[in-house]
Amino acid sequence: MSATYDVIVLGSGPGGYVAAIRCAQLGLRTAIVERESLGGICLNWGCIPTKAMLRSAEIYHYMRHAGDYGLKVAGAIEADLAAIVKRSRGVAKQLNQGVAHLMKKNKIAVHMGEGRLTGPTSLAVKGEKGEESLSAKHIIIATGARARELPFAPADGKRVWTYRHAMTPAELPEKLLVIGSGAIGIEFASFYNDLGSKVTVVEMLDRIVPVEDADVSAFLEKSLTKQGIKVLTGAGVEAIKVRDTGITATIKDKAGTSTTSEFTHVIVAIGIVPNTEGIGLEGLVEMERGFIQIDPYGRTRTPGLWAIGDCTPGPWLAHKASHEGVTCAEAIAQELGNSEVHPHPLNRSNIPGCTYCHPQIASVGLTEAKAREAGHEVKVGTFPFIGNGKAIALGEAEGFIKTVFDANTGELLGAHMIGAEVTELIQGYTIGKTLETTEAELMQTVFPHPTLSEMMHESVLDAFGRTLHF
Repeated sequence: MSATYDVIVLGSGPGGYVAAIRCAQLGLRTAIVERESLGGICLNWGCIPTKAMLRSAEIYHYMRHAGDYGLKVAGAIEADLAAIVKRSRGVAKQLNQGVAHLMKKNKIAVHMGEGRLTGPTSLAVKGEKGEESLSAKHIIIATGARARELPFAPADGKRVWTYRHAMTPAELPEKLLVIGSGAIGIEFASFYNDLGSKVTVVEMLDRIVPVEDADVSAFLEKSLTKQGIKVLTGAGVEAIKVRDTGITATIKDKAGTSTTSEFTHVIVAIGIVPNTEGIGLEGLVEMERGFIQIDPYGRTRTPGLWAIGDCTPGPWLAHKASHEGVTCAEAIAQELGNSEVHPHPLNRSNIPGCTYCHPQIASVGLTEAKAREAGHEVKVGTFPFIGNGKAIALGEAEGFIKTVFDANTGELLGAHMIGAEVTELIQGYTIGKTLETTEAELMQTVFPHPTLSEMMHESVLDAFGRTLHF
């Protein structure tokens, strides 16, 4: 069987399926190829189901602290791990079905199976319909990435876990080792700690969540330590011995001393590997560490062949992939003669990052250190949650908001938050950066009261010596 399209998208994650929808909206005959589940890793095994699990842990946390809110809970409070996982999988299934509906609604042909390029504009697909030959004027590679494993301790799903195993655990770890303190590692550390596991986090660099502002890293480490999580920075795991009943890990600390510790389980969260092997890219694209190199619109060096999402340079975030998908689709439509679309290149400095631990973290733009390294003279403002009425009323007075401005122009260079619901607040600053706003516009903006967003205003005011409520 063979078929011809204007565009074929290889991979249906948040980059791929969004690219396909935008192509279809622009009148292009579009197909998508997926080897596993529509929605990709993010929807089925990443962003969404993990947030469902973290929500369960959050509710459990509040139930155990009901007395702080003047409430009484009759009987014992227990976490049902199997029920938590079942709810999480149900959320993923619902959204998977939603993507299938969107494909049908937009008249996008879905080919389930393993896709491999047979040329810059042709694909062979082996799947549920046998072997198919597909061709298109343009092909978008959106194959995503997978968890990087430790060479001396490959994941077995029983004692050594990747994020995927950690989402469908057969049992609650008694003592959990988390290797890596990026978003994935910290979120699972927070989740399992809330449910009662004894958690240790090991990070090779000198601070946890190392891509965040140093003040945020320091605050989070203190908070996690207070919650009972053991944090080891400047440390590395040298060896892991797996047994039927647990693991023995050899950990070298920042002083160079190696010790062995016993754990029941380990989660390896040390980064990702792009899914770019075995799909026929040889000789067609430039790669660096396996990631496909692209221009700001998603073009590779081969005309007609494009790439987006986690198989391309970072940041490796779902919303970045979706944005790239739209940009790529519009650039393709433009090349095919559509004069009504005007794609804009991706500005990576305006991509927000969010970590859904407890407390939450969110940021956009340059950290204070990076701003200074880039040669900016900066003005920095901070405002603590304890100074905000809504935060106190919520019982969430832990955290702060930090803003970084260019001292000479007033340009908003970066914003960094830690505390309740900051993953929802960060978009305000992201819009501000996209609109190239300065401190003047932010100061003149009226923020509603009582809200957590007032702290965003106060942080800006503080950078220029005008804070009102602290």
